[in-house]
Amino acid sequence: HLADSLSFSGRKVVAAWAAVPFPALRGCSLPDSLSAFQHQVPWQPLSSCREQEGSCCFAQSVVLRGISKGHLRCPAKQPSSALHAWESSEQVLQHYLHTLFPGALSTCHLLEQPCSTPPPYPQFFSPLLSREGFLLDQPPGSSSAGAVESIPVLAALQASPALHRLLCSLPQQLGSLRLRSFPSFFSAGVEEEDFQEALESLRTLAQCYQLGSGAEEEADSD
Repeated sequence: HLADSLSFSGRKVVAAWAAVPFPALRGCSLPDSLSAFQHQVPWQPLSSCREQEGSCCFAQSVVLRGISKGHLRCPAKQPSSALHAWESSEQVLQHYLHTLFPGALSTCHLLEQPCSTPPPYPQFFSPLLSREGFLLDQPPGSSSAGAVESIPVLAALQASPALHRLLCSLPQQLGSLRLRSFPSFFSAGVEEEDFQEALESLRTLAQCYQLGSGAEEEADSD
């Protein structure tokens, strides 16, 4: 249902992205943490598509968890950027998304509860991470070091041009198959005409994720 709400103008697919953990310094504010990523996104692709050059998407839903309202602003610090001028963490994140993805439909949610990482969750974290999953200035001493118990996470679902190349590659790879070599296709009731029609549907879907396409112009006009 969430993917459907982010898909319009013929689009049906979204890509997943995440920052695990979200790179936030311990004791630092959310605006300061996001300010370090003014020109690049802080997450990495989880879907099998390459990260697009530059920041661009048609629609997205972003969730940040593990950041409390106390991380909004550092004590006794004057606003040093537009992100520091907002009164709530939700407004900070929403402004950040609109700045990084102008013109995109963006929704965001903040949850104070972090993601727990109890055993058997693998402890592959950097020694510069605190037990609460925040970045430290220097590794803790052996007496205070311990397993990471929870982490803040930033995750996103996006309908973005990054999916164009992936969707284009699917009909190319499938079109090279010799269906006669796979009799199970026909025994399952798949007709070659239906197969070719499915490939054409994939090509049409891929074009909906291309920048400058008619679908994009239609979405902009809406």
